[in-house]
Amino acid sequence: MASGPEIVDDKSPICIPFILARLKEQQRVQQLNQQQHLGSDTGNRRPFVIGLNGVQGVGKTTLVAALAKTLQSEYGLETLVVSIDDFYLPHAEQKELAAAQPDNKLVACRGEPGTHDMKLASAFLEAVTQGRPVKIPQYDKSAYAGEGDRVPESHWLGVNGPGQRKVEAVIVEGWCVGFRPLSPMAITAQWMGPSRTLQQHDLQHLEFVNWQLESYEPITAMFDAFIHLDAEDLEWVYDWRLEQEVNLIRERGSGMTREQVVKFVDAYYPGYELYAPSLRQGVFADKLSCHLRLVVSKDRRVKESFII
Repeated sequence: MASGPEIVDDKSPICIPFILARLKEQQRVQQLNQQQHLGSDTGNRRPFVIGLNGVQGVGKTTLVAALAKTLQSEYGLETLVVSIDDFYLPHAEQKELAAAQPDNKLVACRGEPGTHDMKLASAFLEAVTQGRPVKIPQYDKSAYAGEGDRVPESHWLGVNGPGQRKVEAVIVEGWCVGFRPLSPMAITAQWMGPSRTLQQHDLQHLEFVNWQLESYEPITAMFDAFIHLDAEDLEWVYDWRLEQEVNLIRERGSGMTREQVVKFVDAYYPGYELYAPSLRQGVFADKLSCHLRLVVSKDRRVKESFII
């Protein structure tokens, strides 16, 4: 059987200069503020927070690993990577959410906005950005026959503790990171227009997910920079996910079939259809040149890049 696609990191050479430029600007502004209020630079700098969004299979994991390694080893920045996946609701709470809306397929299982514990996520990032000791939540996707559950807190690893270097850079990655709520009119317009998956759902169910995004706003507001791995054609996510499963079958002897892949991706695809258009316009309304958008072709290589 043929091997998987060659992994080529053509993204971090674009992202690293962008991150360093934004970090330099953040440090300049912080230093000015400290001098104005304290008369000197105390050296206490808030960690630099990067949001990173990418559809499944686009190369997000490879990029995040490369960015963290480069920032840590080449630039000496104590770098923490966290995934939005680690803030999924505990199994019992997810089951309660699904039971409360039995007809809403969007919240029948983890995935869409509304299935994360954003109070936990906000409290965690607030602690990290304030330099306080905090434990990193973990989620086990294999628990309950794949339904998933939060790992007991006793197994969480800590940062900013005694004897540890303070976190200086944070990468928050995930498929829905940076999604921002739309107006009811915008949701209705997209639902009524041409789409692949939106009309498989009641409008009220899409509106519920959109309303849940309000609780994600405090996280987005913490970002100092944002990286968006975009695809020329969003439907490639189905092929990319199938490639991953084919590789899993070859390497481990098990993986999803084509039909299972379509069903799996369909659970996320409404989010792509609703929020990708606005995300492409820029995640920030008040921060210029802080959003980097990389558009990739079918082979996952960067075709275009834009700073917004």
